[in-house]
Amino acid sequence: MGALASFASLSAVHAAEPALKSLPQQQGAQEKQAQLKATVDQLIAPLMKQYGVPGMAVAITDHGKHYVFNYGLASRETGQTVNNDTLFEIGSVSKTLAVTLTTYAQAQGKLALTDSVSQHLPYLRGSSFDHVSLINLATHTAGNFPMQVPDAIKNEAQLMTYFKQWKPADAAGTHRTYSNLGIGLLGIVTANSLGTTFAQAMEQQLFPALGMTHSYINVPPAQMQHYAQGYNGRNQPVRVNPDVLADEAYGVKTTASDLLRFVDANLGLVKFGAPLQEAVRATQTAYFKVGALTQDLVWEQFPASSKLPGLLTSVDDKIVFESNPATSITPPLPPQTDVLIHKTGSTGGFGAYVLYSPGKQTGIVILANRGYPGAERVTVAYRILEQLDKP
Repeated sequence: MGALASFASLSAVHAAEPALKSLPQQQGAQEKQAQLKATVDQLIAPLMKQYGVPGMAVAITDHGKHYVFNYGLASRETGQTVNNDTLFEIGSVSKTLAVTLTTYAQAQGKLALTDSVSQHLPYLRGSSFDHVSLINLATHTAGNFPMQVPDAIKNEAQLMTYFKQWKPADAAGTHRTYSNLGIGLLGIVTANSLGTTFAQAMEQQLFPALGMTHSYINVPPAQMQHYAQGYNGRNQPVRVNPDVLADEAYGVKTTASDLLRFVDANLGLVKFGAPLQEAVRATQTAYFKVGALTQDLVWEQFPASSKLPGLLTSVDDKIVFESNPATSITPPLPPQTDVLIHKTGSTGGFGAYVLYSPGKQTGIVILANRGYPGAERVTVAYRILEQLDKP
């Protein structure tokens, strides 16, 4: 697997701390960082070995203080190590940013989540999408979409024909079926409402507004040197293909630190103007219950009391791959404090995970340039955040 490089950096988001700390304060901070690093090392090193992961980045926020730990290789071919500038594909974690673009468009009066899809896409008027809302797309409750775009669909025209002819097996809002097609379609609607392409809306509007300065849909040539090489299950080097809906459903490439800033935004630790502040908060509104899972806009939520066992239910194959009955939360539940919120993501050569606790004001990002089981991501992330609770 090559040499396992490990180092950590520490930074504070807020300037609220005094410029000078007393010696006991400094020693306390150093001890906490050392304890945290020891925990991360102990959990990440064996995980990388077991699953043959070349490189990983772990970024943690604790009331706005950031700890970033980098491990291993960004590329086996070049020997480049993972560092703070390394770009990872984050797979379906991208959906949390895509839906934030939607709520941002809503905050600007460009659309309403309660709108039907066909209100925004005239070609689909008279189809099943007269009865599917943008909320349904954002909560995987539109109907029985397949998880992936069918192989025969090669362009947007074919995609729209597919949607025009699509007939749901269940009424919108009655079942949750996780799919790239729903979020992808939401991305198209949102971009249209903003009068631009999805990639341009993300790169020119949302990322800059969030202060995510090293995040991309299309990695520019000047940043390609930082783009980690992904590896599939056969250890072949791969990167995501430019397939239909790839941009909208799983197309973000970013650094651990940039993604952690997004976590801070969701924790309310970064303050924005009213439209964006409203947009970020809106994604944590809960619309459906699916067993133990509370479905927000893309984000998956559990009571904090459910702890690790609760989080693990959402990566069970039944929830991930099957259609499950959904119960509407009426009225929708506003953002909660005593909860755990998370999202996993994968592409053919990368694995990503985000977990945060609004009540404890802590969160974690784990990025890897090879896939590994979702349950492992959830468990490791939860164990690391547990360390922050220790004195």
